[in-house]
Amino acid sequence: IRALLLCCCLGLLRPAGGQPFLRLRPSPSDNLPVKDIVEHPDPEYDPKEQDLDERTLRKKLGSHFDPGFMAVAVPGPANASGAEAAAGRGRAALPAELRRLELGPAQGPRLKVGKKARRKVLQWLWAYTYCPVLYTWKDLGVRFWPRYIKEGNCFAEKSCSLPEGMFCKPVKSVTKTFLRWHCQGWSSQKYCTWIPVQYPLISECKCSC
Repeated sequence: IRALLLCCCLGLLRPAGGQPFLRLRPSPSDNLPVKDIVEHPDPEYDPKEQDLDERTLRKKLGSHFDPGFMAVAVPGPANASGAEAAAGRGRAALPAELRRLELGPAQGPRLKVGKKARRKVLQWLWAYTYCPVLYTWKDLGVRFWPRYIKEGNCFAEKSCSLPEGMFCKPVKSVTKTFLRWHCQGWSSQKYCTWIPVQYPLISECKCSC
């Protein structure tokens, strides 16, 4: 997939003595989820208490605030564990393309099976090839607001195909808008403010090569 990377994530440039300033143009990438961002360690480039007023920041973010994928305070568990996701494969609804699947060889007579047996075979196939998105909360740090994002990963603990060889991989993504604390300049000359940035998230996984 081609997704927009967080416009401030990779390829940071560093002015002498200052915070790395951010690329403001999004970069396409096939690599999701987004890798951890290398931040300047100097706390001088962190937002101060007066810069973290929740009411002001909510107003600035506006309708982009999505409580389903972002949180201001430490959130609870986001999703089932890998083992629970694997167990849940068989409980997921069969997709339309699988329900239309003809059992039997590609050439020759169709395989005659009863409705109950056919459903069991299709459910077994779906349980094997089902690729859920597993969500976990990630702390982006104090230089993002909200600082917690619910990030998706594809279940990839085992092959999803018969014979083995294919794995669950991202096929679709969505972007969520966050605020990023961005500083330009250095020392007493620096200027910092919150800017909107887009963060891509995996929204669908599929069994593929």
